Amino acid sequence: MPAPPTHPGGCLCGALRFRSEAEPVASGYCHCRLCQRSTGAPVLAWGSFPVGSFAYVEGAPTVYRSSDHGQREFCARCGTQIAYRESRGARTVDVNLASLDHPEAVPPRHHLWTRSRIAWFDTADALPRFEGAGPEQPRA
Repeated sequence: MPAPPTHPGGCLCGALRFRSEAEPVASGYCHCRLCQRSTGAPVLAWGSFPVGSFAYVEGAPTVYRSSDHGQREFCARCGTQIAYRESRGARTVDVNLASLDHPEAVPPRHHLWTRSRIAWFDTADALPRFEGAGPEQPRA
C-alpha cells in the first residue's frame, strides 16, 4: 500500500513547520481585499486541506482574527502567513501554496473574488473565474 500524500511546508525563517497528510480538496487564486492586504500581494494562491490532515510539527502559529468568521495563522518571528481557517467549526485549512516545500504539487484550479481583482494584475490562464466565493467546495 502506498504511503499517504504528504505536503510539508513552513515559514521563511524556519521556526514554523507544518504538514498535511492528505491531498487538498480545492485550490485556487483569491483576489479578495483581505487576502491582498494580509499578504501584500495582488493575489493569494491557496489550497484547502482537510483540518484533520493538517498539523503544525514545529513551532506554534500566532493567530490573527481577520474577520468575524475567519482567522489567519502566521509566524510571529518572520511574519510569514501560513494559513486561513474559519474561526468556528473549520473543516478545512486554507494553506498559502507558496509556503509549501513543493508548491508545484498543488496547482490552482480556479479564481475567486475576481470582482476585487486589481486592474493592473491578471494571470494568463484559462481557469474558471468567479466574482464571489465560487462553487461550493467539497468539505472533509
